[in-house]
Amino acid sequence: MRTLWLAALAAFATDQASKLIVVHLLDLKARLVLPVVPPLLTFRMGWNEGINFGILHGAGARWLLVAVAVLVTIVLLRWARTFTRPLARVSAGLVIGGALANALDRVIYGAVADFLNMSCCGIVNPYAFNLADVFIFAGAGGLVLWADDRKAETT
Repeated sequence: MRTLWLAALAAFATDQASKLIVVHLLDLKARLVLPVVPPLLTFRMGWNEGINFGILHGAGARWLLVAVAVLVTIVLLRWARTFTRPLARVSAGLVIGGALANALDRVIYGAVADFLNMSCCGIVNPYAFNLADVFIFAGAGGLVLWADDRKAETT
């Protein structure tokens, strides 16, 4: 389980450090837009009160989504005990670290700080996301690939 905790800590710390640097030190919260490598990467400030694309936003969603992040963490911790593959534990750690990082944003700011905006090839993407979202997505993909919780059957 050490690999799970290290992955969770790395995801959580990386996300929170990126938000500290971009949102606060680069003052994106006041600047709102900062071209990095346009149009491929632009820092665009967004405060997401809901989940992806603002779904499930509103006054009551804040604490509901914090509770969901805690519940997901508990379920993943229990499930991860059955994993035989280290990459499955790393994947669970990425989901946990990302979920708790976004939950901390909701507790502190009332919304998740999103700032990564990527567009390409004439397609303008109006949405922003953060590194916690990347970790959650990558971790979920890893769980699909490597979380075989069935023990090998012997006959």
